[in-house]
Amino acid sequence: MRLSVVLCRLGYVGVLFCSLFSPATGCAADRPNIVYILANDLGWKDTGFHGGTLQTPNLDRLARSGAVLNSFYCQPFSTQTRAALMTGRYPMRYGLQTASISDSSQFGLPADEYSLAQSLKLAGYSTAYIGGWHLGHAKPEFRPAPHGFDYFYGSLVGHNGYFLTQSAKIDWYRNGHALKEEGYVTALLAKDAARLIGKRDAAQPLFLVLSFMAPAAPFGASQDQLDKYRSIEDPARRRYAAAVTALDDAIGEVISALKNRNMLENTLIIFHSDNGGAMPTRYPTGDADVDEFAADNGNFREGRGSLYEGGVRVTALASWPGRIKPGSIVTDMLHVTDMYSTLLTLAGGLRPQRDKLDGLDVWTTLAEGRPSPRKEVLVNVEDFRGAIRVGERPLGV
Repeated sequence: MRLSVVLCRLGYVGVLFCSLFSPATGCAADRPNIVYILANDLGWKDTGFHGGTLQTPNLDRLARSGAVLNSFYCQPFSTQTRAALMTGRYPMRYGLQTASISDSSQFGLPADEYSLAQSLKLAGYSTAYIGGWHLGHAKPEFRPAPHGFDYFYGSLVGHNGYFLTQSAKIDWYRNGHALKEEGYVTALLAKDAARLIGKRDAAQPLFLVLSFMAPAAPFGASQDQLDKYRSIEDPARRRYAAAVTALDDAIGEVISALKNRNMLENTLIIFHSDNGGAMPTRYPTGDADVDEFAADNGNFREGRGSLYEGGVRVTALASWPGRIKPGSIVTDMLHVTDMYSTLLTLAGGLRPQRDKLDGLDVWTTLAEGRPSPRKEVLVNVEDFRGAIRVGERPLGV
């Protein structure tokens, strides 16, 4: 076993324990590839494994093969959830606790927040981010590469709509270079993820964040997907349903790519929405509204932007064949910040960061159903509102 000592840019020492290498594959035998998939504004009850009526066969199979996480909490907006994932710390600690970064915003994820991608790179992973970034674009230091990603493809702001055209001015990049492409965004992201998986170096474990913009408004999808939902009379719900199934198809393409590369057995897949489904309800920030009801958050109150359960308690699952018990349901409380500590533990590294994490290592909860070490979640704290969840889970599991 090899021991490496790495001096990070903050002046702290990170000790990384590298595993013995498998002669059969050339990659670390007990360190998984990590494929982290984010949906955008997915409703709680809009997958088959949560009892919904929309067609999500690939997500349903993932749910059966692993653990459904029924008390998984995120932040109320896209930027906040991604920041919490990348840092393992609540967004209010570094000024990202209100709304999301927009086209005109001049701020982003601070450069001195040591990211999950940076930590996994120190542990020997190759790192890639495909999809909507949402963590800053106005300055170079806010973008994916300075935060530890070897590869980026997608939108920095995430507001292109569902279809790209060559003639439109779009926010679309590959590794810092603006692209002119056309096509259905959800399919383009899946295709690029499959291509990346297909050509990866088998000697190095992979950390891939696949951040879809679907099924968020304006609920776009191809005519083939729309035709699957002719029976839905409401046009907004029909478009949304088609976008959910298109998202599921895209996830299926990524799973197929993993199978084709013989990676699936050693890949931890985590899936969840970045917040609850969007509802046309006015919030104090003024930017959480959609014009129409389309998502279904089940019994949970309100949706994206809200501090109630409908805004922050999200659809989530984790799957790793042979390591996570298939068909299990985790009802203990988890938070997106917990993924930082959990993934870094699995990767065999220590966090070279000066600031204390809010996230906890919840691997035994995911894999074995043991009680979660988390006893409370600080939902959010802003000048005009705040919320914390403590104790037993609310009704509606």
